[in-house]
Amino acid sequence: MNASAQSQPKDILDFWVEVCRNVPGIDPKANYDVWYFGDSEALARELAMLVLDGPKRATTGLLAQFNENSPLPRVGGLSLVTDFGGKPLMLLRTTSVEIVPFREVTKEFAAAEGEGDGSFEYWRDAHVRYFSRTASNYGIEFGPDTPVVCECFELLYPVKGASYTAQK
Repeated sequence: MNASAQSQPKDILDFWVEVCRNVPGIDPKANYDVWYFGDSEALARELAMLVLDGPKRATTGLLAQFNENSPLPRVGGLSLVTDFGGKPLMLLRTTSVEIVPFREVTKEFAAAEGEGDGSFEYWRDAHVRYFSRTASNYGIEFGPDTPVVCECFELLYPVKGASYTAQK
């Protein structure tokens, strides 16, 4: 969801103020999207911790999940990522976006997702299960030709060693 100051809960707004104070070059009037990883509390926590701990610098979503309320990521765009319950955890900046059929996702991109044992096979199997489970939410059937959005990002806040960390 695209955020504006009028529509956000106080904890999101407070986190945004903290980000603007601590990250050089962030415009306090900038738009940002608010979302969480995955489709469950456990998955949201696991993937957020992979970002905060360093190995995860990419994510993949079904093209069908993006709409006017959940816009496609764009290079330079900001994402305020929360836990499953909406508590703010981090700010990301998108560094690249590519839309490809699922079968064309590269080993290099999968490795940037930093999940599981780091192998392409793990990534593929985990994403086949996830997309097969969630595709019907968007009125589609998942298959090898289903378009996916491959997004790379950088973690802007909290930086490693910052006092603000995700709840385990």
